[in-house]
Amino acid sequence: MFIGHIGLALAAKRVAPKPSLGTLTLAAQLVDGVWPVFLLLGWEQVQIVPGITAVTPLLFVSYPYTHSLVAGVLWGALLGGSYYALRRDRNGALWLFALVLSHWVLDFISHRPDMPLWPGGPRVGLGLWYSVPATLVAEFGLFGFGVWLYTRVTRPRDALGSILFWLFVAVLAVLYVMSVFGPPPPSVQVLALSGLLGWLFLAWAYWIDRHRETVA
Repeated sequence: MFIGHIGLALAAKRVAPKPSLGTLTLAAQLVDGVWPVFLLLGWEQVQIVPGITAVTPLLFVSYPYTHSLVAGVLWGALLGGSYYALRRDRNGALWLFALVLSHWVLDFISHRPDMPLWPGGPRVGLGLWYSVPATLVAEFGLFGFGVWLYTRVTRPRDALGSILFWLFVAVLAVLYVMSVFGPPPPSVQVLALSGLLGWLFLAWAYWIDRHRETVA
């Protein structure tokens, strides 16, 4: 999943109005944000194997510290607990925890059986990525639902509130289509470095939130 994760972050604004869209996006994408760092450090491993699935050429050799179920629980507790310590917003903290954990659930649906339950434990996965049409329907369905719900529960404070949001949506959609139908990454290092650019979307989401407000 990629834009499906962002879709859940957008939709979460309905049930968690106090956290910024940036914080909700951070929760939904936290483990994918940390993963490129762990790749560059050599703590986790991936290989590029074109054709291994219809959607992605990535063979996830080892990523127990970011993408195991147990790791997801720990990352979620860390983010949710940190947010609660700063904001004293219990509802927001719980939904941030749920968003972090939702990343594992969506990846479990998408991936081959390579999602570890715990470091060194069994690997599971339903393999949605074996089908391009099914993957596109799932990704754009979640993303579209999140966009729709976010626009129902927030409104722009100014012109930037609309421009930044719809540009964000368009760029994410285009990048996702390019990732599915474009060539595979030339190397793992390029993959990891490009993955770090995902933090720019986090900053973008915070920027959007400064120009939109929750509808009472």
